[in-house]
Amino acid sequence: MNNHDNQGAKDWLQAEIQDDLEEEYELELSASAHGELSDELARTYQKKHPAMLPSKEYFGHLLRLQSEFIKLQTWVAHSGAKILVLFEGRDSAGKGGVIKRITQRLNPRVCRVVALPAPSQREQTQWYFQRYVAHLPAAGEIVLFDRSWYNRAGVERVMGFATPEQVEQFFRDVPEFERMLGRSGIILLKYWFSITDEEQQMRFLMRIHDPMKQWKLSPMDLQSRVRWEAYTQAKQEMIDRTNTSESPWYIVEANDKRRARLNCMAHLLEQIPYEDVPHETIALPERVFDPSYERRALSPELYVPKVFG
Repeated sequence: MNNHDNQGAKDWLQAEIQDDLEEEYELELSASAHGELSDELARTYQKKHPAMLPSKEYFGHLLRLQSEFIKLQTWVAHSGAKILVLFEGRDSAGKGGVIKRITQRLNPRVCRVVALPAPSQREQTQWYFQRYVAHLPAAGEIVLFDRSWYNRAGVERVMGFATPEQVEQFFRDVPEFERMLGRSGIILLKYWFSITDEEQQMRFLMRIHDPMKQWKLSPMDLQSRVRWEAYTQAKQEMIDRTNTSESPWYIVEANDKRRARLNCMAHLLEQIPYEDVPHETIALPERVFDPSYERRALSPELYVPKVFG
């Protein structure tokens, strides 16, 4: 390979790496302007927000942790382990953000996300845990629940979708249900993302003023602001009554999104006894060439227009 070809290969490799990193930048940056919001934020955001983790430091830690999740994924597939992680917290607490960073570089056939909608009329007549059981991990799988059966102790209770008797039955059932999961070989981890009243108000205001994030706000989310104290009381009782030695809760301080993601990811990895899995060195096989083959030209209308060159 001559110097020109060598430089071309380096340029291509650099472009590939940059494109890979830009996927994360896209998640970090917002395309909308928030100038009109600044005065309102100044009035509501009284306390000093933690200084943002510098991007270079943040991305360095993030890529290192994501590489460890690839090792975890390989071990899970090799060992047949069953990993189940529940992410709970108030609306806008950052659950979706950490789930995106965990799954960003993983194989969706090994690691999948479950985010169930409101139960159908039929599901409302089932055993409460029934619709969640269908999504539990099989051997060699990692399942991340973006909200879980703890809806009954939170939104369903606060919004009046569950009766006091149903909530009490849930509290009696859930410790044994989770012990059953453990006895079946499932490694269960439960995270609660904790943000302050002030932080949630700021994030809701950002969503209201950001066209790319408005879809994240539902009427239910807005009602959660009205019922902040009711949610606080419900959360406290939920943790008190379902924090067991077999299935403890882990609280993630989430006012700082970047640090919350890194802390949660690092902690999750520490809870699982994964190890490196030996594998053969991968080598790209030689392409088979057929000298008699001629590539047929395709019709021009089949091609996507080159709007961007």
